[in-house]
Amino acid sequence: MVSQFSHSSRNVLNSRTAERFTGDTLFDKIARAVCEAGCMPRKELYEAWETAKRVRRVMRGGHILDLAAGHGLVAAILLILDDSSDGATCIDIKQPPSHKRVLAVLETRWPRLEGRIRFEESRLEESVVPEGSLLVSVHACGLLTDQVLDLAINNHCRVAVLPCCHDMRACDAGALAGWMDGPLAVDATRVSRLQQAGYKVQTALIPEDITPKNRLLMAWPS
Repeated sequence: MVSQFSHSSRNVLNSRTAERFTGDTLFDKIARAVCEAGCMPRKELYEAWETAKRVRRVMRGGHILDLAAGHGLVAAILLILDDSSDGATCIDIKQPPSHKRVLAVLETRWPRLEGRIRFEESRLEESVVPEGSLLVSVHACGLLTDQVLDLAINNHCRVAVLPCCHDMRACDAGALAGWMDGPLAVDATRVSRLQQAGYKVQTALIPEDITPKNRLLMAWPS
């Protein structure tokens, strides 16, 4: 009997779990590379993949800024899915060891990634945003998601965020908190804010069996 393979598990992927990804799909190939790196929780592989593929269906090209990037897998998958982007910059306060390990195995399988992904240790508000960039952030906690939206609006750039850890003491829920769940009110207020700033907005969900924080918000200047 095959045991359940939870997509939300925080267990680290490794050479033993690579046998779960034996297919010829692009996802399986990326998953096997991540397993070889041996440093990433299973949940984060699925989050990165499900977010990146939905973003690329809507927004292509442009320099990628992966904000609160951590391992930077989102940036790498976005480049693999669409080679018309010139490159990617991963930005976080501190570069985790997993970044170089994951990038090394991906570059072995996709040599065109070599030299196109760099990591900057800095605060989000200090980020330099090239014209036409695509700003992406997966689970930037609380107000960090709002900082990503600030960067996008201030630089008139496209943006995609998968919010999490809604801080109801600090995040803006508008006038909606009396009608709906607090985190949903915060995200609905974010949609309204983007629309008021002249953005077109598209919302989506990644599978809930990966994370209950699964609301994907994508927007671009109209």
